[in-house]
Amino acid sequence: MDEPTKSLPQPLRFEWDPGKAAANLKKHGISFEEAATVFDDPYAAFQTDERYTDTELREWIIGYSNRSRMLLVVFVEREQNLIRIITARKPTSQERIIYEEAP
Repeated sequence: MDEPTKSLPQPLRFEWDPGKAAANLKKHGISFEEAATVFDDPYAAFQTDERYTDTELREWIIGYSNRSRMLLVVFVEREQNLIRIITARKPTSQERIIYEEAP
């Protein structure tokens, strides 16, 4: 399990698949534009998504968006400061604990 905090180079740039973004908004009610704002939460918690380590290094972040909603965002760091958002949703109760217990 990774450290709950992580430092990313600034400024961050974001990209995503427009079709996936539309599907995510319909399924979870969360836009990828809002999801990107979770990276501004100074208390955000990060972890590696162990299910995909053989194919690509997917990570997730839990934090508060600019709409004061706690979100979990799955992403891939493409380049030094380029983040590709894969999905965004509300965290489960167990995932919320990770955020609440992060240093």
